[in-house]
Amino acid sequence: MSTASAYLNVAGLDIDVVYKDIKHLHIGVYPPFGRVRVAAPTRLDDDRVRLAIIQRLPWIKKQRRHLQDADRQSEREMVTGESHYVWGVRHRLKVSERPGRAHFEVDGERLLLYVPEGTRAEQRRALLDKWYRQQLRAAIPELIAKWEPILDVSVPRWSIRHMKTKWGSCNRESRHIWFNIELAKKHPDCLEYVVVHEMAHYLERSHGQRFIAVMDGLLPDWRTRRDDLNAAPLKHEEWSD
Repeated sequence: MSTASAYLNVAGLDIDVVYKDIKHLHIGVYPPFGRVRVAAPTRLDDDRVRLAIIQRLPWIKKQRRHLQDADRQSEREMVTGESHYVWGVRHRLKVSERPGRAHFEVDGERLLLYVPEGTRAEQRRALLDKWYRQQLRAAIPELIAKWEPILDVSVPRWSIRHMKTKWGSCNRESRHIWFNIELAKKHPDCLEYVVVHEMAHYLERSHGQRFIAVMDGLLPDWRTRRDDLNAAPLKHEEWSD
């Protein structure tokens, strides 16, 4: 089966389009952030695909809201036995209450949290948030330093923050790059993909064919890394026509 790919931006949404030898157009909305992927027949051009997406925007937005609601409902209680991911590996949390400095440690398959007695759930979540940030701050500079000479660009400023709909973001004017704190839960290859993706926006603003060509030249397996990044236990929603 022959395929071709493209990116479209519709109503502020970046749409991943794959053209295949199929009869009908399919639209999928995928966790965790509601990424929209379209499988379209090769007989359709970008304009007709764009029109099909516009016609289904209410449905797409509804599915994205469902995913975001499900994400909010899964807030961790931060108690022994919970599962937490670190760099793509699932760990069982073990909480130990004892005097002294609160901190996390990885011990094989366990994620250990040492906290003073009486520490509340929201305080424990804040500690985990801080620890994830530390993990990213240790990993990102090495990746940026690796890719700056390859792309012949420099990254003057980058930050980590919570992002509801994106893994990363790049402001071409200020050259400031933001990374989603959730990346600390994903495999390091996924983090590298996001670093390269956002740095590539220094060269190409949109997700058009030139951007795809840049990514193909820099990171030939970027599609596999992107799919691994977006993998989640939640069920995705799909529209077929």
